[in-house]
Amino acid sequence: MPPGGAAVGKAAAGAVPPPGPQPEWESEAGAAAVSAAELPALRRRVTVALVISQILGGLGIATGVALASVLAQEVSGTDALSGLASTASVVGTALLSVPLAALMTARGRRAGLVLAYAIGVLGSGVVVLAAVVGSFPLLLLGLAAFGAASSANLQARFAAADLALPERRGRAISLVVWATTIGAVLGPNIAAPAGRSVSGLGIPREAGPFLWAAGVFLLAAVVLQAMLRPDPLLTARALSRETSDRTEGSLRSAVRAVRESPAALLALVSLAVAHTVMVSIMSMTPVALKHHGGGIELIGLVISGHIAGMYAFSPVMGWLADRYGRITVIGLAVGLLAVAALLAGTAGSSHSRVAAGLFVLGLGWSAGVVAGSALLTDSVPQAARAPVQGLSDLAMNASAGVGGALSGLVVSQLGYGYLNLMGALLLLPLVVLAVRRAFTRTGNGTPLPS
Repeated sequence: MPPGGAAVGKAAAGAVPPPGPQPEWESEAGAAAVSAAELPALRRRVTVALVISQILGGLGIATGVALASVLAQEVSGTDALSGLASTASVVGTALLSVPLAALMTARGRRAGLVLAYAIGVLGSGVVVLAAVVGSFPLLLLGLAAFGAASSANLQARFAAADLALPERRGRAISLVVWATTIGAVLGPNIAAPAGRSVSGLGIPREAGPFLWAAGVFLLAAVVLQAMLRPDPLLTARALSRETSDRTEGSLRSAVRAVRESPAALLALVSLAVAHTVMVSIMSMTPVALKHHGGGIELIGLVISGHIAGMYAFSPVMGWLADRYGRITVIGLAVGLLAVAALLAGTAGSSHSRVAAGLFVLGLGWSAGVVAGSALLTDSVPQAARAPVQGLSDLAMNASAGVGGALSGLVVSQLGYGYLNLMGALLLLPLVVLAVRRAFTRTGNGTPLPS
């Protein structure tokens, strides 16, 4: 059983808090009053709150992302800088990941998630203002703050794992990831109506989706503030016998925990690579489609298909990760991402081939993120999970930010096909690390978490 799994399982059976002085967070969580009979209802209540917020968050994020690169192109006046739209967003997500994880470590998931959505509301407003005044630096600043909403959506998958049984952790994560499907698929398709809704207000139509996103993020924050009670992370700590009085939330403690666990390192690399490949290719696909005669409606449909691949099949990936092991599904992710790069990179002017490639790209991301997130949670003690999870989001978004920044330059200088080739090459280090870990596990008889 993964580290911490036995402790959580024993606590769930008797729901007795750890002996000795109780930390301050326990009274806040109210976890001492949670009995074994109440745990299933608590899991369901937490899941409902997370599912609703994921639907709303996915709607707001996807509505804005659908035209972010096009808006950046319009404001900057060049294709070479259009990739910075996704870069700014993922950099914002990365920079906020560790502070939000520290806040969650101290105050619980609810405080961190609500603050992240509030920052997303502010960022959306700044994007609209930047589009009106035509300021590219201000646009990047707004997109960075907009990325806080993505941080909330990413961290929600770990909130789903807080109280899950170890043998069902992959499915718990995948259910919350799947919930994003509803809003995320709908979002790009309402980008055009959102753009038309601001006509006559002096706002460029490409900025209309961000105005809608602000309202949606605000609603998600209200839902979490009202419904995510008791806090799942604080409750899980109170139920875990391994938890010490002092829980560190620093970046240094997270790095130390990953260094001590080869399985956690593999999970971290899997998350970073899958996200970087996905963001780099996806962010420039709208520009590539536009160059081949694609309009806003077509771009919306292609991105919707991509997002459906990311989220709609995540329960399948969760079941596979629980049934066949995390590393097996990480291998599946590598294969899917390679096929996606081949399809999209050789599509040329074929819109249908690009759409197929983007759909498979989403599937590969789903497999990598669900299996990687489950393996990461399996591989570190309960007390270290929140900071390590924050570190994982920092790593995956920082690397994706670099990929997004370079993607615009690659497309402008070499073309969309070369961008996909470079995405495929990024998979090679992950393959080497996964094979090495698999042989190490077989050779020394010590299984990795699966």
